[in-house]
Amino acid sequence: MSFQSEIVKWYFVNKRDLPWRETTDPYVIWLSEIILQQTRVEQGLPYFLKFLENFPDVKAFANASEERVLKLWQGLGYYSRGRNMLYTAKYVVDHFEGNFPTAYQDLLKLKGIGGYTAAAISSFSSNEKQAVVDGNVYRVLARYFGIEEAINSPKGQKQFAQLAQELIQDQEPAIYNQAIMEFGALHCKPKSPLCNQCPVQPGCYAYQHQKVEQLPLKLKKVKIRKRWFNYFVGINDDEILAKQRQPGDVWQQLYDFPLIESEQEVTIDDVALLAKVHELFGKNVELTVLESKKHVLTHQTIYVQFFAIDNYIVNFNQHTEIKSVKLTTFKQLPHPKIIGDFIEKHID
Repeated sequence: MSFQSEIVKWYFVNKRDLPWRETTDPYVIWLSEIILQQTRVEQGLPYFLKFLENFPDVKAFANASEERVLKLWQGLGYYSRGRNMLYTAKYVVDHFEGNFPTAYQDLLKLKGIGGYTAAAISSFSSNEKQAVVDGNVYRVLARYFGIEEAINSPKGQKQFAQLAQELIQDQEPAIYNQAIMEFGALHCKPKSPLCNQCPVQPGCYAYQHQKVEQLPLKLKKVKIRKRWFNYFVGINDDEILAKQRQPGDVWQQLYDFPLIESEQEVTIDDVALLAKVHELFGKNVELTVLESKKHVLTHQTIYVQFFAIDNYIVNFNQHTEIKSVKLTTFKQLPHPKIIGDFIEKHID
């Protein structure tokens, strides 16, 4: 039995019952694929169900506001994906008469859709012979076929894509693509793969050559940037100080608190910090440390401190980025996850 046949046979016995596998609707498949990018299924599933409930079709999505989309997206990270989804929904309504495309080449025209996502949607919705190559597929192919090119190098990506496309030619694309991704997710895992009960073990290069832990190869990541965010939480009766983050930085267009960024961790008595605090909130302001957190992103690690402020005065004409908004309004706005978690814990 061939490698592909064994993988498909395994899939029918072991596959998870996931809602997007019960449909060929390209819109629903698109929702699942974008939400699950760089997100575990168990984390992404509630978001998928929430988006589908709020936007049952692409026209409903296209009519949504950006704030509504980002609020539903809150906690997933990579907020540009949420914005791209809204742009794409509007584009489909305007250019495809509200019919979400199923052809690979049409899908590539949509914002936020690259080769992997286009292959997934086209193969799952219309059985087009386009091989998906995600992290799970890279791992399975690298180990089984002994590919030692880095999966994030141009040469490696080309080699994996060619091999994946060859393997799918005699298969039913929708089934085979799902099967090899599921096999990588559940069986040929990054750590502690189930080699002793693997149906393709006899032909697996990595198993035969004791290279399971070494493959796939990946070029080293870029250096992680460290940042220190000092947030100031000012509440007066039923209003709170807030600001919207600007384009060009992390969490753009989301809402957080007034912020002073420092070059290292600071204490409440730090002279440089206090000078900036007094400039923002007046010299009579009183500070209390509320909480410290570490927030890890793909290319940044952000160390966050929250300070409560009392007896503050804000010159809103001078500091136009700061607004005083109703607490009820602020809670409905889209926030970075670390701000959303703080609100749930500290603000009634």
